[in-house]
Amino acid sequence: MTSRLSVRKLITVICESCLEETITTAAKEIGASGYTVSDARGSGAHGLRDGSWPENANIRIEILCDEVIATRILDLILDTYYSHYTLVTFVTDVGVLRPEKFQHRAPSHER
Repeated sequence: MTSRLSVRKLITVICESCLEETITTAAKEIGASGYTVSDARGSGAHGLRDGSWPENANIRIEILCDEVIATRILDLILDTYYSHYTLVTFVTDVGVLRPEKFQHRAPSHER
């Protein structure tokens, strides 16, 4: 592995599609530089989620950020959404090239 890799956190949220805008907007406001959203299908504790009906669709939100931002985003997701929605969230350490793309940004209300 190249020594030019820097460690960042990859937050992955599998959730109901209705949460896309609120979670991604909040992540950006907290300081994430961006995110990726894709459709997700699968089966688990809540049964089959095949996405055949848009209101029943799941999405996968991925956010690369530093540990400070990751902690804030995870706290927000846990405190705001877990008691009302079906979602799964996990965090992994990943190596990234060009780490400046994933630097901590001041929340929008602090700029």
